[in-house]
Amino acid sequence: MLIVSSDAHRHHHCLELDGAKLIDSWEGPDRADSIDAALLVAGLGPSVEPEPFDRQLVERVHLPDYVDFLSEAWARWVAGGNEAPAAMAFGWPARRFRSIRPRHLNAQLGFYSFAADCSIGAGTWPAAQASAAMADTAARHVAESGQPAFARCRPPGHHAMRDQFGGYCYVNNAAVAAERLIELGAARVAILDVDYHHGNGTQDIFYGRDDVIFCSIHADPLVEFPYFLGHRDETGEGPGEGSNLNLPLPHGTDATAWFEQLDRAALWIKASGAEMLVVSLGVDTFEHDPISRFRLSRSDFTEIGRRIVDLDLPTVLVMEGGYATEELGKNVVEVLSGFSDT
Repeated sequence: MLIVSSDAHRHHHCLELDGAKLIDSWEGPDRADSIDAALLVAGLGPSVEPEPFDRQLVERVHLPDYVDFLSEAWARWVAGGNEAPAAMAFGWPARRFRSIRPRHLNAQLGFYSFAADCSIGAGTWPAAQASAAMADTAARHVAESGQPAFARCRPPGHHAMRDQFGGYCYVNNAAVAAERLIELGAARVAILDVDYHHGNGTQDIFYGRDDVIFCSIHADPLVEFPYFLGHRDETGEGPGEGSNLNLPLPHGTDATAWFEQLDRAALWIKASGAEMLVVSLGVDTFEHDPISRFRLSRSDFTEIGRRIVDLDLPTVLVMEGGYATEELGKNVVEVLSGFSDT
């Protein structure tokens, strides 16, 4: 299995509002360090640097004005005399507000985001570019060779919508990978999201399309972030009707119940006629994850890898969530080992 990684993320570590406190984000550089160390010990690889960032590709899944905003926000923040270490929104266009793009940076930070868990610092855009490039490079490898690849992306991406960042995500890496696979000849690509949280951004990007289908197994949005998408009745619209499957589960879900939904997702993907697979690989379903409430054990992650490979599709695995940092790399290795050993 090819591993695609980069150190460009290292200067991206921002702030988030958590429990009415401003804290260092749960999504820090130590996450990638944990994964890289575990991959090295396990001997999984080889590992390569990503190809250059392809802005035109990214602008096929995100609106160009949103990409412009991300690329310029930090420089504008500094030029405005702000001394805070991260640029954060403090207001959002909520119900009965108009979605008119404002001119002021502080207002744009709200216009282009949906949560206060996500800020922009000096290293954010370079890290997001590298993360998207990792997913793109992994997708190219799979399309050209038919062999699997793992993009060790940081920051993650599945919460990033067409024109909004949030949930630690800025560019939707899984969407970038799927778009590249379509460009390189796949008639239909399936995205399977196994992160604890719903991939609201991925759903948003492909909701009206039928060439990329999306399935997410996640905590019920009635009680869990991102709260406002991820319900069972969201099945797609227009040409995409029937191409979106949400499988929400309650807090406390154990492996037995979770794997029942993975089997359901697998049947749906097999019936779809998808030719290639992108996996949004979150391992925050782990029983000891500090911000999640499912109960999967380390051995369950091995089984996830085995069941994914049983789909028998050329596969790109893209890193998403997982915040039990000391265990994170080991859990990721379990998935990749289960995938590779079958």
